[in-house]
Amino acid sequence: MKIATYNVNGINGRLPVLLKWLKEAGPDIVCLQELKAPQERFPLKEINAAGYQAIWNGQKSWNGVAILAKDLEITEVQRALPGNPEDLQSRYIEAIIDQMVICCLYLPNGNPYPGPKFDYKLDWIKRFKNRANELITMELPAVLIGDFNIIPEPRDVYKPERWENDALFRKEVRKAYKELLNKGWLDSIRTLYPDDTIYTFWDYLYKAYDRNAGIRLDHILLSPYLHSGLRSGGVDSHVRGWAKSSDHAPVWIQLEK
Repeated sequence: MKIATYNVNGINGRLPVLLKWLKEAGPDIVCLQELKAPQERFPLKEINAAGYQAIWNGQKSWNGVAILAKDLEITEVQRALPGNPEDLQSRYIEAIIDQMVICCLYLPNGNPYPGPKFDYKLDWIKRFKNRANELITMELPAVLIGDFNIIPEPRDVYKPERWENDALFRKEVRKAYKELLNKGWLDSIRTLYPDDTIYTFWDYLYKAYDRNAGIRLDHILLSPYLHSGLRSGGVDSHVRGWAKSSDHAPVWIQLEK
């Protein structure tokens, strides 16, 4: 089974890129972030025509998440991260697919640091960790997948010394990510490529993609039940080079259950 995540940076504006990649890569399960589309403007007809069914939580502006599946039933669990009923930002959707819990997330950016946006990020992470810990306690086959907006380590960013006080790289968020791993979640891409330079995002400015001046922000974490099934994975970095592409590239793994 091939499971992927892709921050599309506007699903309608970049729909041709998404459809081209779906046809080329053929993932079984796909988690999308940053739809930038209200609920009624999700391109379901085109997604269905590509061979996928979908559930989504749309929102105008920057947010919105979706889960796509090919020839697999999607059973929605929840479309909001528990812990704050007043949080209206569409950043989380959870479903059961093929007896796995798929948790698709678009974690807040948090910039500028310090400030209320960073405080919101820390609160969101706290709630997310609570849900992740529940899944570990229940010993479920689960996947935490999406744009975490967290750079885990200095090797995951070009020139890390420039990022010390950025909300993506602050010690508080890196500590939270490490705590997830300490609880038993497996960083699948880093496990497969322990010594490689791996990026999943390249800014549109300063020819960052051409210079490979990137960041690793998009992660696929596996619960202990799934560790032994990890077979392969990678970043489809060439997609970032396509015309009118997102500033993120798709990230994927092959899992044998």
